[in-house]
Amino acid sequence: MAPTIPGLLAQTPPADGGLWSLFMQSFDAFTILLLVGSVVGIALVFLCLFEIRERNIVPRDEAGRLQDLARSGRWEDLHHSARTSDSVLGRIVAAAMDRSYRMGASTQPKDAAAAIRDAAELAASEESARWFRKIDLLNIIGNLGPLVGLAGTVWGMILAFTSLGASGGQAGPADLSLGISKALFHTLLGLVLAIPCLLAYGVYRGLVDRLCTRAVVIGGDIVEDIIARMGRDKAP
Repeated sequence: MAPTIPGLLAQTPPADGGLWSLFMQSFDAFTILLLVGSVVGIALVFLCLFEIRERNIVPRDEAGRLQDLARSGRWEDLHHSARTSDSVLGRIVAAAMDRSYRMGASTQPKDAAAAIRDAAELAASEESARWFRKIDLLNIIGNLGPLVGLAGTVWGMILAFTSLGASGGQAGPADLSLGISKALFHTLLGLVLAIPCLLAYGVYRGLVDRLCTRAVVIGGDIVEDIIARMGRDKAP
């Protein structure tokens, strides 16, 4: 049974209460959901700020070291360095090296090259997806925030007009405007939640895409160097 006045219509916020008074009078389950979403969103923004960095995806020092090892044909050192790395570049090279070591002596060079490229491409796809998943929740929160706020607004409007009908239409414009303002406050909270999350998502998505693309390009060069030297050096 919907609450009646004094629910949404009869309460008048103090003149100096401002948004805080309106917030306290509009506090309900929708407000709790939006507040929880805000806390999670802020935590994700700072978490991504520390994780999504060049040194975690394609470290410059590591890229130079792996390229030097591949060009000099030091396959054991290259394999060890790649296997001990947690970066996207390291995992791409490690996947290619693992596949090259599993190639039998009877494997044709053309087939071996194709298998090594496939292993590197699969690792690149998996690593890129892994980093994009780290920011997906920001996108979800940013898109759900306005919907939750709209749901709270619709529910508040239903209560306001139900209370108005229950009072026999005796409520004045000031009372009705107060109830509507309380309902619309949920929409404001939803937008305040969504805008920073979607903004951060866009920034982080562009950064992840740029760094992962660089890792794939450098990894591709190393893989091609491995393939070019594989037959001549009988290794890796």
